[in-house]
Amino acid sequence: MFLKQLGVGSSWQFVDVYGLDPELLSLVPRPVSALLLLFPITEKYEHFRAEEEEKIKSHGQDVDSSVYFMKQTISNACGTIGLIHAVANNRDKLSFESDSALKKFLYESTSLSPEERAKFLEKDESIRVTHESSAQEGQSEAPGIDDKVDLHFVAFVHLQGHLYELDGRKPFPVNHGKTSEDTLLEDAIEVCRKFMQRDPDELRFTVVAFSKA
Repeated sequence: MFLKQLGVGSSWQFVDVYGLDPELLSLVPRPVSALLLLFPITEKYEHFRAEEEEKIKSHGQDVDSSVYFMKQTISNACGTIGLIHAVANNRDKLSFESDSALKKFLYESTSLSPEERAKFLEKDESIRVTHESSAQEGQSEAPGIDDKVDLHFVAFVHLQGHLYELDGRKPFPVNHGKTSEDTLLEDAIEVCRKFMQRDPDELRFTVVAFSKA
């Protein structure tokens, strides 16, 4: 529904991934162009995140210049940022309505830095209003802008033969190594599995695939 309100054509859709084993993954419509993971921000995760950031800063990593990445400055907007990351990095596959708010946002923010894109989103009433009205239609009440939420969305996309994790709370995309259009789902699921293994006592994980309708 949120995609439709933002003017994204109906040829691609978000579908639930019911489990990580091969039988359940086989139920996910193909091709898959992105994966969103909803996970709890715990002490263990924050410790891992700090370590990962230091490691990447000291060792470096290759990030293709075509990766669209933005920072998150609006609290509780991680779902919107995840969706923007999924759509922005698959624009060549998608169709948009002529008056699409998201198409306009992506076009106007392409040349901006990740920080500037975040500021640009803060000012973009059309996407924020759509996010809020979409959330109000949902089953559960959406958190307010300032509510304390310990669940967070990240996106996984395939670009130029590599799997990227895009998280607006991190300073940069994370390159998780080689992948392809055909293996994106399985490769991204392996990274999701590591999130779950880091917090074995947690059950609050949800995986959603951006699949061809």
